[in-house]
Parts: sequence; structure tokens; C-alpha cells
Amino acid sequence: MRDLFFIAFLGLFGLMGLRRPFLLVAVYAYIDIVSPQRLSYFLLNSIPISAIAFAMMVGAWLLVDDKKDCRFSARQGLMLLLLAWCGYTTLTADFPVEALTKWNWVWKAIIAGVFLPLVLRTRLRIEALALFMVLCASTIIINGGMKTALSGGGYGVLNLMVENNSGLYEGSIISCVAISLIPLILWLSKHGTVFPPDWKVKMFCYCLCLACLLMPVGTEARTGLVCIVILAGLMLMRSKRKFVYGPLMLLAALISIPFLPASFTQRMQTIENHQGDESASTRVAVWMWTLDYVKEHPGGGGFDNYLQNSFTYFAQSTVTDSGGTRVERRLVTDRGRAYHSAYFELLGEQGYFGFAVWALLHLICFIRTEAIRRAYRKRDGPDDAWVAPFALALQQGHIIYMIGSLFVGIAYQPFIFMMLALQIGLDTYLTRKRKAAAKQQLDRAIALGNGAMA
Repeated sequence: MRDLFFIAFLGLFGLMGLRRPFLLVAVYAYIDIVSPQRLSYFLLNSIPISAIAFAMMVGAWLLVDDKKDCRFSARQGLMLLLLAWCGYTTLTADFPVEALTKWNWVWKAIIAGVFLPLVLRTRLRIEALALFMVLCASTIIINGGMKTALSGGGYGVLNLMVENNSGLYEGSIISCVAISLIPLILWLSKHGTVFPPDWKVKMFCYCLCLACLLMPVGTEARTGLVCIVILAGLMLMRSKRKFVYGPLMLLAALISIPFLPASFTQRMQTIENHQGDESASTRVAVWMWTLDYVKEHPGGGGFDNYLQNSFTYFAQSTVTDSGGTRVERRLVTDRGRAYHSAYFELLGEQGYFGFAVWALLHLICFIRTEAIRRAYRKRDGPDDAWVAPFALALQQGHIIYMIGSLFVGIAYQPFIFMMLALQIGLDTYLTRKRKAAAKQQLDRAIALGNGAMA
């Protein structure tokens, strides 16, 4: 029955996309974020629905959609350059088979980031993509938030609809993504037009924000706690009443501690001492191995080259027995550990050049979005009042994601390329509006001049 529902849902959207091609973008976003093929028992997981949705999205744009307002930015060029470099490192990878497996989904995520700004030609389309990103992620977040509220969750225990703990269904990743979505959710609750912000929409958005905040609790992901702290700092920094909301935030955090599961607070305490937790200890060791690796292989080793790492490190733990409580240090040997950091993931797999292109892409997106926010922050007209808050929401979500990715290997996730596409699409859309307005003023001036001469 579940398979039939998914097929009917995707089929209906596909048919609607024949009349409204942009709906196929929504189908692609849904498939890449929710991954319904992983929720399917048989039918969907036996066909490449993600590739099919991608082909339909691009094909509909080529055949039907209006292309007169399409613009290609330098950031899209950087994505293509990153894609080409990833292709090269895949051909020369240390582990060709494993690298090709990862390449099969990475190239599509990057190409989608290049393609999406071409179709984001109007405010409605920009908002629609942001809305679908929120709603698609909410199918996982609401499920996890409800289970956390009812059972408390636990590290590696909270079941997010699938047994396969990867993609957005992995605890640290969904915690990072959930917190990064909160600014966008709050923007939709105030400036959305697809669903006008009445009391029902606002209530849903606030409840969804609560579910997002519960994700780090349910998954017990330390990355999520760091993201919450960053979110609080960013929101407080933009607030006009810092000395009022700051103490209130601190008070709310203190009040919530007794209601948190004991396992959550115990796990969060390991943040201050990475040697006291095996997971944190191995991350530091892998990062040190990566720095040594790129010194000898500056071009990187291709996707999943971490499989060759091997290292020895000291881990310490607190032991309590008949002799009392003491801290013991032990020597641990490990191998084939993942990067657990987007930065080291890029550095190890794509080398110095690939890392530089990736970092430059994110830096330019951040700078351009900040420029938009500053340019429109004092405009309160009906056509411009939404721009500065939207740019700020994208910027805050981007910052939270990038800080969270310090501790999670999410450099190539489709979600972040969709967020980058939103920033690029917003920039190119506003540029078209400014040029159109300038042209109208010029035409009006010419017409007035001709009238005066007559």
C-alpha cells in the first residue's frame, strides 16, 4: 500500500508537471530530500527514480519553459569547475569502484545546483522551492520530533522511518539541516505568499520550529547542539532588544535542562573533552591523517579515499570500581574511518584545488547574499519588503549548515546545493528587476525628451 501511494503521488505531480514544468522541480526536490525509494518495499527502490526526476526536470525546461530571463552566474561556473575536478579525481581515484558509486549521486547534486537558478525566474518560483525544501525535510523532522517528545529518542536509537542510517536520515545530518531550516521557516511564517501567513500557517511554522529543535535532543547529536547555539547567536545579533532576549534565551535553556533525557546531557558533556568519547577521538585522528595525506597527494585521492586510513590514538575514559573513580588512558588502533567533516572530506578527496573551488563558491554566495540584505534592508514597499528578510534567512541557514558541516561529512548533500541555488536565483532575479527598472526609466526619459523637442 505504501508503494502504491508513493507511485500515485509522484505520478500525479508528474502529470501536473506537463502543464506546469516547474512542478517537476518540486518532484526532484522531494525525491532527493525525502528519498521515497528508501521508504518503499519494492516498486520504487527497483528503479532510478531520482535520475528519472532529474531528466524530466531538465527536459521540461528545455522543451517548454520560457528561457528569455535565464542568466548564468560565476558561481554556477564554479560549480561546473568543481564538477569537472570531481570527475577527474574519480577517474584517478585510489578506490575506483567506491569512488564511482559516490560519483553517481554527487554529479547530479552539483548539476542540479547549476540548473536550478535558471528556472528561478520569479519570486513565486523562488518561494516555492524554499517551501518545498521545508515541507520535504519536515516529513522527516516531524516524525523525529514526535518520537522524541513521546519517547526521548537516543543516540543511534531514534528511528527516522528507515533502517539505513545515511543521508538526511542520519542523526547528525538531519539535526544540522533541521536547525539551518528554522530561519527559512520563520520567514515563510511572515512573508510567504503560497500559504498566506494566517494563524494556522504561523502555528504550523512555530510547531515545526519546535520539532527542529527537538531533533538534536532525539538524535543526541552534538552537532545539533552546536547549531542551536549558533542559531541563537545569529538571531540575537540581529535583534534590536539583545539585553531582553539574551537573558530570556539563557533562562529558557536553563529551565529546559531538567526535562532533557539524562543520556542527552551526558553525551553533550563530551564536547569539552574529545578524548573522553571514541567518536570524537577518531574524528580528530582522521583529520590529522587527512592533513598528512594531502601533503603527499595535493590533488586528492578521489571519493571515499578515507578507506585507506589507519591510525593509532589515545582515548581516555572514567572508570569507577572498588578502587574508586579514575581516568584511564588506552591506546586504540583504527582504520577506514570516515572524515566526519565536510572540510576534510573535500580536502582529502579533491585536494587543495578542489577545496579552494568549493570554499570560494560558498564564500561568494555568502558575500553576495549579505550585499543583497544590506541593499534592501530599508526598503519596505510591497515588492521589496520580503527581500532583505529572505536574504537574511538564507544567510543564517547557510552559516549554520557550514558550521555544522565542520563535524559532519555533508559537503555534497543535494540540500546545500539547493540552498546555494536559492541564493544565486535570488541574486539573478533581483539583477533582472534592477535592469528592467533602469531600462524603463531610460525609455521614459527618452520619451519625455522626444516630447519636449516636438
